[in-house]
Amino acid sequence: MENPLLLFPQLNISASKDKAYYKKTVIKEEPHKASKAGAKQKRNRLSLLLQKPEFHEGDHLGKAGSLTKAASVSPEEAVKWGESFDKLLSEKAGLDAFTKFLKSEFSEENIEFWIACEDYKKSRSAHELLPKAKTIYETFIQKDAPKEINIDFHTKNDISQKISEPTLSCFDAAQSSIYSLMAKDSFPRFLRSDVYRELLQ
Repeated sequence: MENPLLLFPQLNISASKDKAYYKKTVIKEEPHKASKAGAKQKRNRLSLLLQKPEFHEGDHLGKAGSLTKAASVSPEEAVKWGESFDKLLSEKAGLDAFTKFLKSEFSEENIEFWIACEDYKKSRSAHELLPKAKTIYETFIQKDAPKEINIDFHTKNDISQKISEPTLSCFDAAQSSIYSLMAKDSFPRFLRSDVYRELLQ
């Protein structure tokens, strides 16, 4: 499977300069585990990855300081987010703040899935669809996926049957379900949270 962060850099929500892939990690050579040539090859691969723009670009939420920017939003703007869930998601600072809140509740997979689906629907060719669809499926949908979302069996089964020949709409039902869950459950709690109250001051 391709690295989800390469296909969907916006999923790199919790990235910070402290993360390992922002540092040039020195791989200790252990003769009993790998040869010197093998260790050198690993360092070269890591170096190539570190040079990829996907690891450094200013994605949806990935850059260090993005949450600080959200905190500098005017109280008037923050008040508008309380008027509708769509308004909150349509603004980067609102999305940052909501994601920070979901992380505190250990449910950030919901917003990450929603963002991935939004990106997926912007795909312009069939060539793009298959790898992106497989990444979404393996990251969020399949049983025991690393960020498995909570959707009903029928929806999950329907996606499983379509994943080999995905269409732009194959995740729509799941995305709609997760959107409703966040709008009815997470959003009201966000409006009562310290994260949001701080922005109103």
